[in-house]
Amino acid sequence: MKVKLTSHDILVGIKEYVLMTFGMFCYAFGWLECVMPAGGMGGGAAGLATLINAVLPASLTSFFTIGTLVLIINIILLVLGVLIVGWQFGIKTLYCIFVMSLMFNLVETQLDPLLVYDMLQSVDAPNLLMVVAGAASCGLGIAVAFMQGGSTGGTDIVAMIINKFRTVSYGKVLLMTDCGILIGSLFLTTHVAIGGVDTQIDPFTSLAFARVIYGFMMIAVIGYTVDFVQSGNQQSNQIMIFCKDYEAMAEMINTKAHRGATLIDAMGWYTKTPSKAVMVVCRKRDTSTILKLVREQDPNAFLTVGSVMGVYGQGFDALNKA
Repeated sequence: MKVKLTSHDILVGIKEYVLMTFGMFCYAFGWLECVMPAGGMGGGAAGLATLINAVLPASLTSFFTIGTLVLIINIILLVLGVLIVGWQFGIKTLYCIFVMSLMFNLVETQLDPLLVYDMLQSVDAPNLLMVVAGAASCGLGIAVAFMQGGSTGGTDIVAMIINKFRTVSYGKVLLMTDCGILIGSLFLTTHVAIGGVDTQIDPFTSLAFARVIYGFMMIAVIGYTVDFVQSGNQQSNQIMIFCKDYEAMAEMINTKAHRGATLIDAMGWYTKTPSKAVMVVCRKRDTSTILKLVREQDPNAFLTVGSVMGVYGQGFDALNKA
């Protein structure tokens, strides 16, 4: 069966990739222009890359930039993911991984590393403000990528590998990996450019503890920003769809969105006509994709979207973990 691409489909695709590129720029900008000049630290692949870059000899840091290390870490995780759980990564995730590495190198080489630092030196607690602003920029970038169906890799891949053997929620995996990276930074002697000045941070010093505290602040602000941008603070949504051809709608959700759908008996009281409602429960990051598919299938469909406190069962959290 030949798939015919319309000009609308092409424009929508271009818009999605432009937005994902913008999201990866926001992520790289927040990390390199705000967090690092303030002596901050974070988790994920970028946090691990920053830590590795800080302990490398000076002769290697020019080649193994943070952007290059992010790419290497994600490639290693991708290979492990393919070997352990199979090929379950979309083209958008691969695109975000490579563009994120590119944006890190672009921001690091083309922008003044003290651009934001110099702007905020006249305010109280400039380093604290820079870490918060950087985390918000990173969270915005992640949320934009999620809303276009992409992913930054890193923790997502780790979560996929862990869930192959044991059911652990995405949030717990994120917290465990980030805490591991932050606590690991306490034991290492690293060199960072705080405000453009090369500074040595020794293990268990005040600067080392401050960096860890900044890291936990980043985790909180990034999580809040992602939830805020995606309109809610829950990880899952319940979508109720009311349309005439409910069978075609349920089949479309199953085949194109790769989500389960449940038909529920319903009747509009105005028309007194029996019908069925299509109920879909999905991760919040998948909501925008499903809404777009529903609009393409039936522009006149009536639907509601609501946050749910918890989803347990196949494809979500295990009931015994509640």
